[in-house]
Amino acid sequence: MEKSLIETDPEIAEIMKKEIQRQRESILLIASENVTSRAVFDALGSPMSNKYSEGYPGARYYGGNEHIDAIELTCQARALETFGLDAEKWGVNVQCLSGSPANLQVYQAIMRPHDRLMGLDLPHGGHLSHGYQTPQRKISAVSTYFETFPYRVNLETGIIDYDQLEQNALMYRPKVIVAGTSAYCRTIDYKRFREICDKVGCYLMVDMAHISGLIAGRVNDSPFPYADIVTTTTHKSLRGPRGAMIFFRKGVRKTEMKAGKEIQTLYDLEGPINFSVFPGHQGGPHNHTITALAVALKQAQTDEFRQYQQQVIKNAKALEHEFKARDYTLVTGGTDNHMVLIDLKPQALDGARVEAVLEQINIACNKNTTPGDKSALTPCGIRIGAPAMTSRGMGEDDFKRVAGYIDSAVKLCKSVQADLPKENNKLKDFKAKVASGEVEEIKNLKKEIAEWASTFPLPI
Repeated sequence: MEKSLIETDPEIAEIMKKEIQRQRESILLIASENVTSRAVFDALGSPMSNKYSEGYPGARYYGGNEHIDAIELTCQARALETFGLDAEKWGVNVQCLSGSPANLQVYQAIMRPHDRLMGLDLPHGGHLSHGYQTPQRKISAVSTYFETFPYRVNLETGIIDYDQLEQNALMYRPKVIVAGTSAYCRTIDYKRFREICDKVGCYLMVDMAHISGLIAGRVNDSPFPYADIVTTTTHKSLRGPRGAMIFFRKGVRKTEMKAGKEIQTLYDLEGPINFSVFPGHQGGPHNHTITALAVALKQAQTDEFRQYQQQVIKNAKALEHEFKARDYTLVTGGTDNHMVLIDLKPQALDGARVEAVLEQINIACNKNTTPGDKSALTPCGIRIGAPAMTSRGMGEDDFKRVAGYIDSAVKLCKSVQADLPKENNKLKDFKAKVASGEVEEIKNLKKEIAEWASTFPLPI
């Protein structure tokens, strides 16, 4: 039991070696992925994972948690500091295991079964955990436990239709409105969301999972002046370990005059949210993850991190400019954050086929729905994110080169599709063809990209 991984389990060690090689030799453009630091890895692979610590600092169900308490309290303090929050007005739970469970934990804390929730529709850039359902079935568990109604973007501009959202919210009267996205490239108007929520009398919950690093780096607007609750994952633009946090307001929620007297209503979020996380949905927290998150949050307060986030924006803008120069259609016409979303309808292609070609040439990005799409399996978009390769050292000129490779892949996609017989031109046929090794240009591009990508270091 004291031997190394490679001695104990060479089979798993070999698979891990191949995955590390894949990452090193690939251009990593999945917008929800990033490359974390060596210091975070050191904390993740530490004896902190040995300890059980059900409960919260000072109130554990097990003994021996003196140092675990110190780390969790440090992590909480750093989380508030990173986003410039006053500990008298905000609290944070850092025990959440991942983003979707964190959202469900919030809903369960402030809603009862069949209460109403509104979130951005998935094909319009939202997320499953904001209550997605189709006319045929409830996809997300959120839509099973609660009643959900989507808001959408303007199909012409790709921007959230705030006027329609307000009109629908005033009729639907939700308990919670979620302002959060997974494939939306523009700044969110949190002030307008706050105004709508105040008119409705509901909570404003912001899911900043994708852009929390940009917010910490002060290159995207902060939701905290307007939100009641803010959730985030910790492994995307924040560059931490895989986990999540829930921030919640404390103190006075609103002040009203009744019978000539000033009546204050206080927030009651801290107790219900903490109870929902533990014991409501989780047992013992993952202490190695909380330790690693504390490290990542310290890094997020540095000038180096802020410069990194500035470079993420510059690189995303470089993609925008290069794709526009090549006559591609971008949803919303561009980007204000870390990603661009290409609409492939003008190319008469779907994102699934382009994704398949890109994977064969060592470019990792994902197919994505665009506003108006009918299928999530063969949507008309591809989502391209800048964080991971920015972490590995790419600059604007490198991302322009990346756009050129993607353009080559799109042209290859059209060529392969045109050569397939009509009776064998389904997605599975297309994928089989591009993976067959028969397309010479794919082999040449794969070799070229693998050699180039390997010049950008991968922390391991």
